[in-house]
Amino acid sequence: MMVSLNSDMGEAFGIHSFGNDDALVALIDTANVACGFHAGDPTGIRETVEKALAGGVTVGAHPGLPDLVGFGRREMKLFPDEAADIVRYQVGALVGFLKAQGAQLDHIKPHGSLYGMAARDAELAEAITAVAGDYGVPVFGIPNSEHEKAANKLGVPFVAEFYVDLKYTADGGLIVARRPHATPVDEAIERARRALTDGIATAVTGEEFPIRVDSICVHSDTPNAVEIATAVRAVLSSVGAAA
Repeated sequence: MMVSLNSDMGEAFGIHSFGNDDALVALIDTANVACGFHAGDPTGIRETVEKALAGGVTVGAHPGLPDLVGFGRREMKLFPDEAADIVRYQVGALVGFLKAQGAQLDHIKPHGSLYGMAARDAELAEAITAVAGDYGVPVFGIPNSEHEKAANKLGVPFVAEFYVDLKYTADGGLIVARRPHATPVDEAIERARRALTDGIATAVTGEEFPIRVDSICVHSDTPNAVEIATAVRAVLSSVGAAA
């Protein structure tokens, strides 16, 4: 079982930069690049694409809600066709920069609250997944959620994602803070080890639930993201799952 390491990157705007993108390129397998709605601007997208490709990292789209102030972490009421439109718009922007570099889109992974909303709402999940189907790429999501159900229904490849720097609810949902915070490296190591070897994750309230892992995410804006990614890479190697 090969498990990739991914990170959300390019989440900056203008002269304001965030995250640990430069150092993470050497540690990850694939980058989820912000496409402008929750973060990212044209120059930032180009620079992130160039940086990832130069480091041998594949590039996927990380479309979010149109909410720069809230960083895409405030839920909105969307009709399914609106969700498809905002995803298609952002993916198209990224694909333009990829084509300029002679590269292909690797996947689509919704950002923040759009990701969480689609995990619970079948219609939103299907609308977003249909865009991935149009591009012939996988969609990243939470296993056993509406993400995976939509992918199975539409025949789109699905990548089951696990987070070592976020906490989970008992039903397998993610708890996303408005502001990033450091995660103790030993906690991240234990979460990764249990998910990979036992197929188990633990909720913030103590309940255990089954988890499947095709890719592990380390957020670039986590203050100690480089330390976490380094540790998770070591765990992947130790269990023979490094991509």
